[in-house]
Amino acid sequence: MRHNSSGGHGRHGDSHSRADRQYSRHHHHGHRRGGPARLFDYGELRLVVLALIAEEPRHGYEVIKLIEERSGGGYAPSPGVIYPTLSWLDDMGYVRIEREDSGRKRYRLSEEGHAFLEGSRGAVEDLLARLGANVGQRPADVPSPVIRAMENFKTAMRLRLKQGPLNEAAADGIAAALDAAAKVVEKS
Repeated sequence: MRHNSSGGHGRHGDSHSRADRQYSRHHHHGHRRGGPARLFDYGELRLVVLALIAEEPRHGYEVIKLIEERSGGGYAPSPGVIYPTLSWLDDMGYVRIEREDSGRKRYRLSEEGHAFLEGSRGAVEDLLARLGANVGQRPADVPSPVIRAMENFKTAMRLRLKQGPLNEAAADGIAAALDAAAKVVEKS
């Protein structure tokens, strides 16, 4: 393992290595134009994922569900975010992949990963606290179907806006649907 003067660890140099820069250019977690920021940027998310794998070996899907659970349902990273993160952690040597008979991959912390986490302990604790702090942002008594529907709306809106700006008729139709939904909520 290389250790340089900037305090980074890993086979590929410091914490701002070529691999980090390439990952940053191709996986902009939290840097969507016009969309809400994610709970973590790419560097923070990899620390959170590594910390969860340090607790016990996990599948990618388990990591997604655990982040969602620990955030009280307020944040669930997509597979398109988690699996590239896991690949990066594997490339850096921070996790080992164990293939199961079913072909599924289980990720286990490596010695390099343990050393990297130990060197980032303060940041990891802050990130896990931020993840847990997200729990209070959603009232516990909001039913899951309502949360699901709100998430569906946000996703549909993001996908539609990627196609280009809304014309006036489309904007009016969406606003009318939201106003109608607000009236249903007020009467409930």
